[in-house]
Amino acid sequence: MTTTIGALVGELGNRFRAAGLPQPQLEARTLVLGVLDVGLSELLMRSDCDISDEDVARVRAAGDRRCRREPVHRILGRRSFYDLDLVLSPETLEPRPDTETLVDAALPIVHEVTARKGYCRIADLGTGSGAICLALLSKADEATGLGTDICEEALETAKRNAERNGLASRFSVRRGRWIDALDGSYDLIVSNPPYIPTAEIAILAPEVRDFDPHAALDGGDDGLDSFRTISAGVGRHLAPDGHIAVETGFDQQDAVVALFRRNGFDCIKRATDLGGNDRVAVFAHATNR
Repeated sequence: MTTTIGALVGELGNRFRAAGLPQPQLEARTLVLGVLDVGLSELLMRSDCDISDEDVARVRAAGDRRCRREPVHRILGRRSFYDLDLVLSPETLEPRPDTETLVDAALPIVHEVTARKGYCRIADLGTGSGAICLALLSKADEATGLGTDICEEALETAKRNAERNGLASRFSVRRGRWIDALDGSYDLIVSNPPYIPTAEIAILAPEVRDFDPHAALDGGDDGLDSFRTISAGVGRHLAPDGHIAVETGFDQQDAVVALFRRNGFDCIKRATDLGGNDRVAVFAHATNR
């Protein structure tokens, strides 16, 4: 019995709905498009076209994985972020739309620095897939970036993403923990560090708890361990007129701002995510010290 693309989307949508998954029809369409490597317009034009038994089997197997709560983009092995096509690996956090808020907040700084200096040195602490740094480089041809991470496999993923997006000549990686991986000074330092309190990881959605690397989630007892380390040491590697921009938990910004203030930084900007939650804080060397 033959199966059409449209029928397969409907089949998966019904399965996802029965499994209680969010946005079942949208996720079904995204999964089918990704597995078959077709665009939305092609799906609309070929909705009534039969597909091979092999492709049906591949799509249904992917549907089985989603019903076990594996995220759609983990199944596909890639995700779009700030117009970049990024590959994912088990060792990297899946970049999410709310993190684009950090890129939006940092990009004007990159443009201002490159206009003034002709270049901008960027460091991305805990780079993972390289998403944040590569997004900034893709919008500023004069900028160069360093991605740091404690995980060698994550750094390999970041390098692969730089290559597939044509940014490898301006992006390098170095293994190390936070500030320890840096040398020299940078005009902009960015980071989306782990900020989930340890006790809360067990109650996260299974898509996050079971598939994102815990090292990229666990921020210690209060979620602020990484911010303590970064704020205490980043001043040694930030240019006198440099900035640092970090992603935070929705209820952590006041605490993060206080940590940076104690270490000689002023918060010059805050930004909210797509849901209106506090998400990004930008700092500069304090002007009164």
